[in-house]
Amino acid sequence: MNFFSHKSKNADSQLSRGGLLLGLSKTHESWLSRLAGVVSGKSKIDDAVLEKLEEMLLTSDVGVDTTLKIIERLQTRAKKDNLLKTDDLKQVLSEEIENLLYEPPALSSLDTAKPYVIMVVGVNGAGKTTTIGKLAAQLTAQGKKVYIGAADTFRAAAIEQLDVWAQRAGAALVRQQTGADPAAVAFDAVQSGTANNADVVLIDTAGRLHNKINLMNELTKIRTVIGKAVPNAPHEVLLVLDGSTGQNAFVQAQEFAKATTITALAITKLDGTAKGGVVIGISDQMNIPVKYIGVGEQVADLQLFDKQVFVKSLLA
Repeated sequence: MNFFSHKSKNADSQLSRGGLLLGLSKTHESWLSRLAGVVSGKSKIDDAVLEKLEEMLLTSDVGVDTTLKIIERLQTRAKKDNLLKTDDLKQVLSEEIENLLYEPPALSSLDTAKPYVIMVVGVNGAGKTTTIGKLAAQLTAQGKKVYIGAADTFRAAAIEQLDVWAQRAGAALVRQQTGADPAAVAFDAVQSGTANNADVVLIDTAGRLHNKINLMNELTKIRTVIGKAVPNAPHEVLLVLDGSTGQNAFVQAQEFAKATTITALAITKLDGTAKGGVVIGISDQMNIPVKYIGVGEQVADLQLFDKQVFVKSLLA
């Protein structure tokens, strides 16, 4: 598998493995049971059905704007076909959700850069460090040489956690003492990766939102020094969000988008929540591709996002 590819293999074959469907089981079960209530006693998709569906989507963390967009599209389809039956609701809802999920642009030549530098951002507790560790493990398993920069220097626990992941994954960790300049650590990591012919350099960053000005300045500084070490880097800025926080994850995405340019999203902890609908709203409203979703503790539970597989896992 091309690690940097957003394109899926056959959606049904991926579903047959059961991994994503199992990981999203709480959201899946919630959606199916609530959809049954939406269509109960109805044979045709009418205003009453759409009103109940709107309430369901809103309370499933899809978000107001995206929910209204979905309902408007379904209303249009229902008016065109007065015989649109409630039996068709799952199918038409799946189609409209899939159409809303943001499709990333075609991969550019930067994806062949060496080293390929990924700057990872997100609030503390979102699963940022664990996501970096899982990415490192997946990459080294594919035979790639990986360096990790521990630039979240304000949390000693983050550095130690990355050290454990790096050893487990067989990746090299570049670190300094707690409180060191994060940009200096990032620069050292990218320089070391370049000098040692690394394929990928993953840069951890601090996850503080309490002072947005400092956050913006720090992320800008890190991006600048990385670009000095490797032209056009970072090639990717990955924002990690905790899906179990629902609409709060969307607020975090908005704040980080103000602080720096975000090119991809990783939405974690979807296995322990029924709030998987937040993926739809974030993707639609932010116009940023969801690249990974986390549906468990194992390394393989961090999966490349595929919108067809995701929608099937919600509504299959």
